[in-house]
Amino acid sequence: MMNGAAAPERSPSASPPPPAQAQAQPSPSPMQPFDWKFSQVFGERSAGEEVQDVDIISAIEFNKSGHHLATGDRGGRVVLFERTDVKDHTCRKDAEKADYSISRHPEFRYKTEFQSHEPEFDYLKSLEIEEKINQIKWCQAANGALFLLSTNDKTIKFWKVQEKKIKKVSEMNLDRSTAPANGSPGGVGHLSPSHSNGNALKPGVFASLRMPVVTSQETSLAATCRRVYAHAHDYHINSISNNSDGETFISADDLRINLWNLEISNQSFNIIDVKPTNMEDLTEVITSAEFHPTHCNTLAYSSSKGSIRLVDLRQSALCDTHSQIFEQHEAPGSRSFFTEIIASISDIKFSKDGRHILSRDYMTLKLWDVKMNSGPVATFQVHEYLRPKLCDLYENDSIFDKFECCQSGDGLRVATGSYSNIFRVFGVGTGSNEATTLEATRNPTRRQLQNPTRAARSMNTLTRAVRRGGESTGIDANGNSYDLSTKLLHLAWHPSENLIACAAANSLYMYYA
Repeated sequence: MMNGAAAPERSPSASPPPPAQAQAQPSPSPMQPFDWKFSQVFGERSAGEEVQDVDIISAIEFNKSGHHLATGDRGGRVVLFERTDVKDHTCRKDAEKADYSISRHPEFRYKTEFQSHEPEFDYLKSLEIEEKINQIKWCQAANGALFLLSTNDKTIKFWKVQEKKIKKVSEMNLDRSTAPANGSPGGVGHLSPSHSNGNALKPGVFASLRMPVVTSQETSLAATCRRVYAHAHDYHINSISNNSDGETFISADDLRINLWNLEISNQSFNIIDVKPTNMEDLTEVITSAEFHPTHCNTLAYSSSKGSIRLVDLRQSALCDTHSQIFEQHEAPGSRSFFTEIIASISDIKFSKDGRHILSRDYMTLKLWDVKMNSGPVATFQVHEYLRPKLCDLYENDSIFDKFECCQSGDGLRVATGSYSNIFRVFGVGTGSNEATTLEATRNPTRRQLQNPTRAARSMNTLTRAVRRGGESTGIDANGNSYDLSTKLLHLAWHPSENLIACAAANSLYMYYA
């Protein structure tokens, strides 16, 4: 037996186990890194093409089934895509055939788009409200219609997208052989004088009198705004999240989190308020919030100080106190001017089973166990080579970029974006050292890092060859040039398959493994 385990005792008459079962419960071998391949791209730029600011993608979200994908952009538009490689099998035989068919990666096609938000102006505060979509969340589908929430800085909207049949009237009693006269349709105005002066029609005048028939052959997609949830936030909305009860959702801004009912748009309940009496005493703000995927009474929210608080809505109406707090204390003597800035969490995500929370701060990706708040169970360095350049990143405001994160449906891998339109995929399984670097292009693997590590690397091992005087370009630890002006902020992982959708400016790239 391997791994030093003692062989199980067997009676002499017992037959030996088959070869596949000769080893009892061997230790799991480390996961093999995925071989990521390019799948699709929508809105690909040609060489030298200038990107309009309103076309830059600002939100990506798969629905629960993974059959639909929604993106939002800075121009206030929402674009929907639908999966094309999945077919409904009407009989068992077709379903069985599909089980043995060659597996293909998910493919999507453009479905529809609509204008979700328009630019507004707050006259009371003399403030322009831009139309940029901050987040999109799918709601439960019903009666063949899709429902989703979209938000900009101030207003949340509830949308219904449904196929509507175009109705046409056919089989009219028109004489098609008669040419139009004086602008009237053919067949109209050609009754005999006895008929046109008001006399009753005599039987047998028309060989056949047909009743008009309404037919609906063509269909068109229509997006309807069902509700508008407005005037509830004094500060910019940074996140919205649906509850697992299917009836409520939360919206969070810098200082408050409100609870809404989907059916009621003119009333919300303030459940978390971190605004101090004196604003000079403000030390941290809310950066992200999300409901637990299965427990409707639990939500988590992150702060600019790098902490994550777990809240139980059953404790009180105003959740001033948290049930758990997750934070990592800095090493003594390591504090600097940038410590708190780079510790600010830009995004949090619950795992599918709700047992872990994934968080992204400026430099790292952390995985937390909800039952262990002593520290993260795993920490992944995203772009450690930028640490010597924090001063330059602060001067050009790049240090305030907000990167999103995502986790695979099986919970074994996590992903997040970085600069130069690259994103990184890390393995979180036992013994996994997977750390893949992919670029949002048709050839995603050309920027593979040579020696990825999960632990923090010492400063003296980093290459510090950065171009003098350059504000947005330089050389990373592996000799690859990086560009701070091209950043991959938004990405999403398919809920059940190994497919990642990510946004590079106005282009939507998809990769599968």
